[in-house]
Amino acid sequence: QVQLVESGGGLVQTGGSLRLSCAASTSGRIFSSYIIGWYRQAPGKEREFVASIRWGAGTPNYVDSGKGRFTISKDSATKTVYLQMNRLKPEDTAVYYCTSGSDWPPRRHWGQGTQVTVSS
Repeated sequence: QVQLVESGGGLVQTGGSLRLSCAASTSGRIFSSYIIGWYRQAPGKEREFVASIRWGAGTPNYVDSGKGRFTISKDSATKTVYLQMNRLKPEDTAVYYCTSGSDWPPRRHWGQGTQVTVSS
């Protein structure tokens, strides 16, 4: 079982930046085909895919509203995935979840979430 722990959420002003981190706790190697990413859920709305990346190599995927503003990356040595969010907007306010899975979209494992609040 993969355990995911998010951190880095907080309160920022519109136009600000935030970097979320997700630490993946696994005893063995993460296969290159494995996918890790982010979902978010705003109050009163369904969970929404945000970004994902294949562990080994590949082109990252982003929600349309995040393209040009969000960047997903990883550190294989520490088994950590990051979500850099720039030029944040109030509509980015949500609980952000780190996710992983064998196939896209990654939904097999979920973290507990970290709150991101963007004030206007």
